[in-house]
Amino acid sequence: MLGIVSATLIIGGLIVLIGLVLVLNLLGAGAFVMRNLTSRYLGSLPPGYAASLAGFRVYALLVIAIGLLFAGFGEAESSITVGIALFALGAVGFVVFSVVAIRGEIMTVRATKP
Repeated sequence: MLGIVSATLIIGGLIVLIGLVLVLNLLGAGAFVMRNLTSRYLGSLPPGYAASLAGFRVYALLVIAIGLLFAGFGEAESSITVGIALFALGAVGFVVFSVVAIRGEIMTVRATKP
């Protein structure tokens, strides 16, 4: 069981790190992802809220929240208090940023309708 828990902690840490790189736009990574992924059509779907700077940051913070969920689960093996705190922070962040992202997407769709 220890191997899976350690892997979960490492995966959570990597996801948090990726989210931080995107939020802080380190080495232009956030701008690269916005330019080449979020601002392009996905099939018949036009670019949405994630194509804006505010929307991109919300989605990057959502990635960090998911990483904290994983990290909290992995950390609970060695320190239950820290693990629960990380997990709770990730869960609250996930809910809050999901609501903000959904509202942003709705506002974007309404703004593009004639």
